[in-house]
Amino acid sequence: MKNLSIGACVLTLFLLLVTDVLQAEAQTCKPSGHITGKKPPPGQCNQENDSDCCVQGKPYTTYKCSPPLTGNTKAVLTINSFQKGGDGGGPSECDNQYHSDDTPVVALSTGWYSGGSRCHNNIKISANGRTVTAMVVDECDSTMGCDEDHDYQPPCPNNIVDASKAVWKALGVPEDNWGDLDITWTDA
Repeated sequence: MKNLSIGACVLTLFLLLVTDVLQAEAQTCKPSGHITGKKPPPGQCNQENDSDCCVQGKPYTTYKCSPPLTGNTKAVLTINSFQKGGDGGGPSECDNQYHSDDTPVVALSTGWYSGGSRCHNNIKISANGRTVTAMVVDECDSTMGCDEDHDYQPPCPNNIVDASKAVWKALGVPEDNWGDLDITWTDA
């Protein structure tokens, strides 16, 4: 009977280990592919807010997923103009509308955008000792880029919360430091 108990314990530990490894693998967000940069036609890449333009021939990694969501998911806050003529390109995916830079709105990387399931939902963003609530209105496309639809900008990394100026102001970040900021976020 004693050998059976030890064997059962070993088998249980083995199964737990395999389950943990499989769960960790399932949570890993690996690149889904690459696209090759195309040189934007003259005047076709809006560099407002220091946005990058695609470089001819440069490979860009694409993602269909984002890191797993936790109670406070780590991300990088970037700046975007959701206004007409801004560096965000066309109207927002959620409502086909433009939004004022004075409104706290965000675009999420493709995996977190989740096919629009977060559209018009609020998220809480924390950084700089402050928290702000912002509405999801757009996708920061991690699967495509370097074309007219994406303002000839590269695909978004898979861990981006792309925010209006109102979000940056609410977080108390001095304007000369706007660009990239490590944050945490959660669904509100």
